[in-house]
Amino acid sequence: MPTRWPAALFGAWIVVLGVVYSLEPALHGWLILAGGLSALVAVLIGTYRSAPDDRVPWWLLAGAAGLSGLGAAIGNAPSFITNWLLWLEAVGTGLLLCSYLVLAVALAGFVRRRTGSSRDVPGLLDAAIVTSGVALLIWTFVIGPRMSDVTVNGLEQLLPVADLLCLGLLIRLATVPGRLVASGYWLGAGTGAMLVADVFRTSAYGQLALYATAGTAALIPSMAELTRASSAPAAETSRGRLALLAVAALAAPTVLMVKMFQDSQVAGLFLVAVLSLLMLMLVLARMSGIMASHRQAMARERALREASAALVSAADAEAVGLAVRTTVAQLLPGDVPHGVVLAISIAQSEPLSPEAAAQAAVDRATGTAARLVQTRDVDWAVAVRLTQFAETLRCPMVLQDRPTGDPLVGVLHVGAPAWALRELKRSVEVLAGQVALALERIALSHEVTQRNSEAYFRTLILNTADVITILDEHDRIRYASPSALGVFGADPTGYRLPDVIHPGDESRLAEALAAVRGGDELRQLDFRAVGAGRTEVLLEMHCRDLRADHSVAGLVVTMRDVTEQRQLERELTHQAFHDAMTGLANRVLFHDRLKHALARGARDGSVVGVLFIDLDDFKIVNDTLGHAVGDQLLIEVAHRIAGSLRADDTAARLGGDEFAALVENVNDPGAVEETANRILAALAAPIVTDAKPLHAVASIGITTTLEAGAADELLRQADLALYVAKGAGKNQWRRYQRHLHDEMVERLELRSALDHAVNEGHFLLHYQPIVDLASGVAVGFEALVRWSHPQRGVITPDQFIEVAEESGLVVPMGRWVLEEALRTVSEWRRVLPPGQAPYVTVNVSVRQFREAGFVDQVRTALHHTGVPPQSLMLEITETLLMKDDEQRVWSDLSTLREMGIRIAIDDFGTGYSSLGYLRQRPIDVVKIDKTFIDDMVTSPQPLALVSGIVSLARNLQLTVVAEGIEDVAHRDLLVQLGCPLGQGFLFSSPLGPTEVLAWMTGTTVAA
Repeated sequence: MPTRWPAALFGAWIVVLGVVYSLEPALHGWLILAGGLSALVAVLIGTYRSAPDDRVPWWLLAGAAGLSGLGAAIGNAPSFITNWLLWLEAVGTGLLLCSYLVLAVALAGFVRRRTGSSRDVPGLLDAAIVTSGVALLIWTFVIGPRMSDVTVNGLEQLLPVADLLCLGLLIRLATVPGRLVASGYWLGAGTGAMLVADVFRTSAYGQLALYATAGTAALIPSMAELTRASSAPAAETSRGRLALLAVAALAAPTVLMVKMFQDSQVAGLFLVAVLSLLMLMLVLARMSGIMASHRQAMARERALREASAALVSAADAEAVGLAVRTTVAQLLPGDVPHGVVLAISIAQSEPLSPEAAAQAAVDRATGTAARLVQTRDVDWAVAVRLTQFAETLRCPMVLQDRPTGDPLVGVLHVGAPAWALRELKRSVEVLAGQVALALERIALSHEVTQRNSEAYFRTLILNTADVITILDEHDRIRYASPSALGVFGADPTGYRLPDVIHPGDESRLAEALAAVRGGDELRQLDFRAVGAGRTEVLLEMHCRDLRADHSVAGLVVTMRDVTEQRQLERELTHQAFHDAMTGLANRVLFHDRLKHALARGARDGSVVGVLFIDLDDFKIVNDTLGHAVGDQLLIEVAHRIAGSLRADDTAARLGGDEFAALVENVNDPGAVEETANRILAALAAPIVTDAKPLHAVASIGITTTLEAGAADELLRQADLALYVAKGAGKNQWRRYQRHLHDEMVERLELRSALDHAVNEGHFLLHYQPIVDLASGVAVGFEALVRWSHPQRGVITPDQFIEVAEESGLVVPMGRWVLEEALRTVSEWRRVLPPGQAPYVTVNVSVRQFREAGFVDQVRTALHHTGVPPQSLMLEITETLLMKDDEQRVWSDLSTLREMGIRIAIDDFGTGYSSLGYLRQRPIDVVKIDKTFIDDMVTSPQPLALVSGIVSLARNLQLTVVAEGIEDVAHRDLLVQLGCPLGQGFLFSSPLGPTEVLAWMTGTTVAA
């Protein structure tokens, strides 16, 4: 059945009902009820068949028809029923009036769906003006005269008033921009017919007309369009609209002219004047709206001009995006929420998905034409940023004559309320065109810059000191940069690379090149080669496989002469394992050899002995005769200890006046004791120094593998035996015994007291300045913890920090030190002028890192005190550099460093001072130990080491801080070497927090 036949049949049915109504007065109530119910069924059937986007207005229309039919039927009930049920007629009247209200709500629903918003003020004003004019006419010529007519009941007076409400909404629906569909015309005709019928007191025929038009409007196919938003832009003025407003405005003067000839109606002129004033105010409001729209259009034009200027000066896509966001914000009212996403097309090797390809084809075809789409239908990456908006304005940016081929430059998305997007559509199209031109200009500028950069880098390659070569499939050098002549003494082009390399490294090079062709990357491998003058050079090679790059089509091998650098690294590595002053093994090398000796002893059953040697009263020598004499004493003691050992044994200086000896490959523990006796005998003879002959008196602690099998345990036992020997007197040795409880008890007592001090907070912080050596200005302070003991007074860390490490008390102590230091820095920053507040450096134990949550602890302390991360530096011990098993520590240090906190290595050079590890660790600062600073003025070896550390650290972009500077000569020499920072008693002793402020404000430059 054709889709319009149901509407025709329904219309015929209502016509039949109307004819019967005019012929059979007794059936009036039943006929009106049949018509209302028929309209209700027709509207519901039409709603089901056409499935509009919003069914609620149609359901309300069906309800209005049903209520109208039911109310009319009840009101026209037979007299024998109404005389029996007196309230029945009032109920019918109420239902009839309710039908008008429901009809008005239905029309309001259609208006809301057609406009897509409730903010179309011009349309509302137009509807109000026309409705006011019609209301004036109806009041003057219909309702007013009836007021004095006793034959007119109240319902006949109220129905025209109710019709006015529906009429205003109908006029509002008719003034929505765009063409009104057929269903809207049907509804308008029915509502108008109902108004005319109510005016002429024949409301039944008006009701039948409404039933006919409502059912017909629902049954025709266009009914679904009545609940869809109009896509036409709002038009401020049109001939039809102006004519309608003119007729409405002339209603009041017309009424006044008619009233002039009706003397009996002069009393109603007051109401006419009121309605005339109302229409005048509405017209003025309408004109104000037109002026506001004009101002908004001018503002948008100004915003687009400013956007054009900003886009012309934009240098990159980020600047274009900023200009777009700024312009959209200016185009919209200030209180409107919105979002902007500028999606720029990029070239990609992977094919687009079918949905994306189809969307791109539509964008290219439509050109720069904005369209309103659902946010959920746009690209996922765009939708997640505009998810707060239901609809998005999508505007492709298309350049049909684009030189690169693809005309689609990108897509501009704007999310905002739907009413705002409709007003913004034309402006966004203009903006999108300007953005497309700006992006194309930037792309062309980048292409020109890239071509200039290629010429620039070609010049750099021709003049670089590194040798850059390209190898073919047979490892033959197809290209070599000009620097190859200076390295090899001749141009190697045409030769095979293995022929240029030392014969002993050919096989290793062939394996490396094969691995690169297999997918690996050659990084920092050293190969020997015969250089200019037939001298052997060491080359550091890097290789990358660029055979897939058509511009290269080969292996790119970069070579650098690192002969001098490797030699310096070997020297520094040797110094890292040996004491710089005495030449003996240092602590790390001693520990390593002890581990190997224990492994050999476990295999062959031999005994390994460890001796700890400490000079008695050595501090007196330094204090009375000076450090230079003390150094002479230490050097001679080292030689005598080494001379007392066998070739298989190892002598080491652990630091200061502490030495150690490793005795291995012996079967009798007595051999270890004999070694101790030989050392004491060797030290018995006077030592000649520049001041006077001195006697080196030493205490020795001994232990063997008969007591323990682990290196750390042996070292602990030897250390404990040394303390026992010192307690027993001078110039003697003691062997570790398991029953040495007294010393252990004393250590436990110290630990207990320390535990109490941690819980009670018996600590305080002093701060030693770190100054710029060139200017003497303090740039930072090192926080130094002190134990305020109730009986012993202030105790320095060297007397309790070891016990704190062993017991784990260093963790809460370190937490307090960190928080107190940051709190102090926060106070400094509030007092000192901006830019003069120094940073603070805090020593951190490895035990603190091993506790979970140390990074969060530092982050929380910074947050609570308000200190920026750049004002905090954490110091760790140098021995941590060699511990590859401390991956958690290094991971935490990397995280802290990313936050902006600097990391320093303390007492560098006294332990495993491998500068090679500095490249692999997150380190910013190296602090040179005081022992090297003390000796560098008089001894060439410490001077060379300090100079090498400063130079290499500078190459590794590390900052160097010299510790223990006590005289001007040390400072001047460090300045000559290029050391930037230092600390020591030359500048200041450790100060309290308040003393620091006085020192900073009163004496900012150190002498």
